[in-house]
Amino acid sequence: SVPLLQAERKRNSLKLLELSEAELEEQFVRGDGPGGQATNKTNNCVVLKHIPSGIVVKCHQTRSVEKNRKIAREILQEKVDFFYKGEDSDVFKEKKASEKQKQEKKRRAKENLERKKLFKEMQQLDKE
Repeated sequence: SVPLLQAERKRNSLKLLELSEAELEEQFVRGDGPGGQATNKTNNCVVLKHIPSGIVVKCHQTRSVEKNRKIAREILQEKVDFFYKGEDSDVFKEKKASEKQKQEKKRRAKENLERKKLFKEMQQLDKE
């Protein structure tokens, strides 16, 4: 639950465009995927459309309709923000920063692996 709290704080710190309920069209449909009978009988998947931009979000992450509604609105808000602001969007900047961190982590891991290989080779030479 700690990563979820951090993600929530980050989301609150972003300056996203506000969505009005008048701009949204909401539907509840049957979800798909694993879950069997429970999934096939309940309409707890939320389909949310932002009418001015035409962006559609489908959310079926939980069994709760209310939680899915909230999550769908958050996702839609981020997508609409990116749609209108483009590369100036906080969502885009955050995504780029996380990609950069990931690449840097991979690079460091690769360097460490090379160092370990060299160290093992040096040990082998010392034994001989």
